[in-house]
Amino acid sequence: MCAAGIAMQAQKKPTASKSKVPVPSPLKTMIDSASYAIGVSVANFYRQQGVTNINSAMVTKACADVFGNKTLLLDNMQANNVLMNYMNRLQEGKAKPAIQAGQNFLIANKKKAGVITTNSGLQYEVITLGTGPKPTPGDSVTCHYKGSLLNGTEFDNSYQRGEPVTFAVSGVIMGWTEALQLMPVGSKYKLYVPHQLAYGVSDNGPIPGGSILIFEIELLKIVGK
Repeated sequence: MCAAGIAMQAQKKPTASKSKVPVPSPLKTMIDSASYAIGVSVANFYRQQGVTNINSAMVTKACADVFGNKTLLLDNMQANNVLMNYMNRLQEGKAKPAIQAGQNFLIANKKKAGVITTNSGLQYEVITLGTGPKPTPGDSVTCHYKGSLLNGTEFDNSYQRGEPVTFAVSGVIMGWTEALQLMPVGSKYKLYVPHQLAYGVSDNGPIPGGSILIFEIELLKIVGK
């Protein structure tokens, strides 16, 4: 390359990068911002409940119909029922593996010596049989207990807290309500509670939906009605 060519090349300036053009925000007013925030809040809530797909056009139509005082395709009661059924179906799908594992366990556990199965599907073993009276649905009782999942994970333990718990017989899960009425005061039972007698298909804190619950429960006394 000749000297003149080198000189010409040296005089070339680097191409300036194109600056990014800011995209106008669609949130131009407080109403815009509040409306979008409502959408974010609702969408996040239902996504956390397991909803992964919706028809956003129908959501928009429902909002327009409500705020426009138009005739609704579903009234409030119908909408609540549809939503409840839909959420239950989602929860059932999510809980299906736990439900199946629980059913398999109960079928095998039913055959073990000392395990009693009631008409509801509750299973229990008598560890210690007391000699006191049995509580009724209108009574309150004081108990010590510990509860665990099928995999052995413990989710509650009154022994570790150092004090028993007092509660109404009819104010607990159905499996407990049934079992307590079978227990004379002074008894200690081991319960195997199917999901339909516990928390159903919905998650409850550390307890996944559809879980069978295993308890050791000790009936200390009947407090009274």
